[in-house]
Amino acid sequence: MASSAKPPIVPEADLESFSAHLKSSSRILALLGAGLSASSGLPTFRGAGGLWRNHEAMTLATPDAFDEDPGLVWQFYSYRRHMALKASPNPAHFALAELARRKEGFMTLSQNVDGLSQRANHPQSQLHLLHGSLFDVKCTSFYCNYVERNNYTDPIVPALAIPETAPEPVPSSKDTSGAEASASLYATLKHPQRQYVDISDAAIPIPSLQPSDLPRCPKCKNGLLRPGVVWFNEPLPVDTITAIDDWMAASPKIDLMLVIGTSAKVYPAAGYVDEARAKGARIAVVNMDREHVPASMLGKPEKKDWFFEGDAGAIVPHILESVIGEIKVGSE
Repeated sequence: MASSAKPPIVPEADLESFSAHLKSSSRILALLGAGLSASSGLPTFRGAGGLWRNHEAMTLATPDAFDEDPGLVWQFYSYRRHMALKASPNPAHFALAELARRKEGFMTLSQNVDGLSQRANHPQSQLHLLHGSLFDVKCTSFYCNYVERNNYTDPIVPALAIPETAPEPVPSSKDTSGAEASASLYATLKHPQRQYVDISDAAIPIPSLQPSDLPRCPKCKNGLLRPGVVWFNEPLPVDTITAIDDWMAASPKIDLMLVIGTSAKVYPAAGYVDEARAKGARIAVVNMDREHVPASMLGKPEKKDWFFEGDAGAIVPHILESVIGEIKVGSE
């Protein structure tokens, strides 16, 4: 008779060895990528073919695109802000936040801009954002240094509101008494169930916005605000790079590095994996694809490292449970 027992989320032997090492680790670095938020249902718009309204998303993520059409770029980022706010942090976000509270020497470097780690109450001093955040905004004026963190207003200005639709009462073609039409009208008023229109679909019309419709700097009163993300052809944030470099240089030893939802094959992310390994770190990768491993692991898998294949939202809280306990996801 076949067993009905579910297979373990991760191999028991791997879980046992990882848990033992996690418990004994004091200096831990995590590198997070888009795969961490997959369970939260967010579109990533990554790579070739990542289209938004027939625009390749990467072409909208540049200073030149903002200079040419700030309205279109803001519509793209307002849509992303809206989608991220509709999503909720998944158990992996909460598990990593709890690990930070339990392990003072745990540092997280996130490549994600979705704000989900922040909304899971990840300690701010132990979370650094390599690519900025959708929910930070800053002034574009050369002479102004205004920056606002964690602005969750949706829409950030009325002109960027996502259009909504509502069900309409349906007239009856057969009933002449008006009873069916009245019932339809009553049901519509009682249960309006408004839904947001998917403006990522180019078939859905959206207005052409002027600079006067867009967020303005409250400090200088002149400059347009822009999303606080790192665009292509822009430098990575100096404060983030400095904070991680200082943390890594503070000790000759790193015990463990977690690589979650990212291939970590592109620099500078790949460089952090190499440096952590040089300081003695064992590497634990959580990813849906076995080919998405750091370059230093390709072709020469280390027996002392771990690869946990599958959904980070399920795997991360499971492999951290020996230190953080069971994660119960409730309200943010």
